[in-house]
Formats: sequence, C-alpha cells, structure tokens
Amino acid sequence: MNLKYTVDKETSGKTVKYILKNQLKLSERLIKKLKYQGKILCNQSPVYVNATVCEKDIIEVDLDFDESSMLTEPQDIPIDIIYEDEAFIALNKQPGIVVHPTSSHPTGTLANAISFHLKKKGIIKKVRPVIRLDRDTSGIIIFAKNPYSQEFLIRQMNDKTFLKEYIGIVHNVLDSDSGTIDLPIARKPGSIMLRHISADGDPAVTHYTVLERLNDATLVKFRLETGRTHQIRVHCQAIGHPLIGDTLYPFADTPDSVLGNESYITRNSLSFITPEILDRQALHSTRAVFLHPFTKKTLELTAPIPGDMKSVLEILRK
Repeated sequence: MNLKYTVDKETSGKTVKYILKNQLKLSERLIKKLKYQGKILCNQSPVYVNATVCEKDIIEVDLDFDESSMLTEPQDIPIDIIYEDEAFIALNKQPGIVVHPTSSHPTGTLANAISFHLKKKGIIKKVRPVIRLDRDTSGIIIFAKNPYSQEFLIRQMNDKTFLKEYIGIVHNVLDSDSGTIDLPIARKPGSIMLRHISADGDPAVTHYTVLERLNDATLVKFRLETGRTHQIRVHCQAIGHPLIGDTLYPFADTPDSVLGNESYITRNSLSFITPEILDRQALHSTRAVFLHPFTKKTLELTAPIPGDMKSVLEILRK
C-alpha cells in the first residue's frame, strides 16, 4: 500500500519533506515513523527527507511497515462489517460493546475483534479507531488500517467536512421541526465519565431534525458539527428531551443555568419501555459521508436502525 507523488514544475526544487507535508499531507509524526523504517523513496530508492527533488521525480511512501509490537490481543468476537478495503474497515456496532481496550475493559472490545479479523487474513496491523461510539450507542464505527488513513479521516472531522448523522428517540414531543443546540460541554466536577453544560466548556454544536412525532416521544436525526464526549446525550438532557433509556443523562432536576431558561419541560417516565425492550440509550449512528483516503472519492455508509429501537418505535406509534 503506497502513496505516490510525481514532482511537477511548481514543486521542483523543494525538499522531500515539503512534498510529504504539503502534497501528501503527512503529519510530522508519521514522517518520522516512515523515515525511521526507511519507507520514504525517490525513484524507488531510499531518500533523506531534506533532499531536493527535481521535476518528474517520483516520491513514494510505503505504508506497509512493522507494527507487531503495537498489536491488540486478537479475540474471536462477531462483527457486522459494512465496508472494508485496504484503507479502513467500517462496522455496524452492536450496543453493549466497548470500542477500545481500557484499564476497566482490557478485553472483549471491538478492537480485539478487528485484530482477530485482520489476523485471519494475514494482516498484522495496529487497530486505529477513527469514529468512537459510547459502549451502548450502536451504528457506524470506523477503524483505519494505517496511520495515513487515520490522519486523513480525522482531518476531515476537524475541518467539518466529515458528515456524521445519528438517529435517536427522545422523551416528549419536540415543538420545532429542526434546530441547533449550541451549548459548551465540560467534564463534570468530581467525575471521570460524566459531562455537563458549562460556560467554561468546549464549544459543542448539534443540529437536529424531527423525523417523526410519537406518543410522548420524538424520533430525531442529529448531525454533529463538533464531536465532544457524550455530546448528543448531554445536549438532549440540557433542552429537556433526554434520550429514552439514557441512565447517565436522564431528566435533570432543574434547568441548567447556562440555558438561562427557568421553564422546564414536564418529564414523563415511559415506564412501559422496560429494560427487556431497551436496556440502553436510544441512539444509533446511522450515516457517514466522507472522502476516501486513497481514491479521494465521496463515500457514503449507512447502518439500518437496530431491532431494539424498532421495537420502541412500534410501541410509541400505537
């Protein structure tokens, strides 16, 4: 798996490093890694990054380097593959599974599952999550197969050109057909996991569109402009429409002071939506649109709404 660039008149006389950073869009960190493993070539021969290039020179980067010391433990865990090629693998994540190993979840994660999947194909690669989802959020999740693909996809997110859409079912009926929630989010004092609305937090913007009004609930499409931890969940709680089944961010006892609004939407319980029907927040990553790292063509991925959320919708439509 290689990246190539043919030097033209405009870039003739530049250094190899200039080509790598400005034409191939490689980070300083990745350039150092490639340099260390001798994976940077000019006309098929190893080259120093400070060397000067000439017109028609072919600068080539070999992305297939040794990562055996960085492997996640392979585990045979079923996965639902939406799309896979040499750049990345996209899954339809099931709820209840952690994305990446942590101190509290060292095994049994999607990263372990993908490591096993790649090992079966003879691919020894580090697992690199691009889109991260909470343990109990389902839907599209992407893992890059090399650092270049990871950087390329994350750059699109930072540039806000990577479209991510979610579907959620919230308590109560939303009045507006669409809107934007622009409220900063920060880590909640005294908690490692929880987030809350705070004037001192990081900017967080969520756009929403009502898809269907139900009995004491609303089916909503969310589009993220930023990607803060628990963003949709915190924003839904803040406006008085928490996601059904969300035990971390249920109805708040009082309006958040940042909202400057003393009126608060009457809560409902929807107690008939039992854990046997839905035992997690009703949130699903349903669509992603972005440029492919190698072809540079637009790619659209979709994941259908899962069975537990379908069951909730059927009940709420009665």
